[in-house]
Amino acid sequence: MQPFYTAEITINATPERVWDALTNPDITQQYMFGCRSVSDWKPGSRLDWVGTHEGKDVTYVTGKIVTFQPYERFVYTVIDPMAKYELTPENHLTVDCTLKQLGNSTHVLVTQGDYTKVAEGEKRYGHGNGWVGVLNAIKDLLEK
Repeated sequence: MQPFYTAEITINATPERVWDALTNPDITQQYMFGCRSVSDWKPGSRLDWVGTHEGKDVTYVTGKIVTFQPYERFVYTVIDPMAKYELTPENHLTVDCTLKQLGNSTHVLVTQGDYTKVAEGEKRYGHGNGWVGVLNAIKDLLEK
């Protein structure tokens, strides 16, 4: 197991459009397993990934905004609020999304971890590969 899971992709869209896809709840719901992002997007604020189950809103992932630099970098923490391990800051993973414009396209780099420092790190590392599907789904949405 590596300390960090990394995924990257180049999307034929401007950084502004990619940023909107990363933060707009109407768009996140289309690729983030049916969850919409809920936050005021200020550093230190809460970020929830909320989906619907049996007609009720359920928070599947929660965390805090660390860095929010529109069109460039978005860093936040994540934890499963239904997990069996302690829901302490030490058990949050950090997600770092960096955008870089390449002509008419945007390179997106996502790093998530440090899995070696959190409870059930090896098990949680296995979920990190979901980023490949998420980035491909964003690419498909934006390049339609």
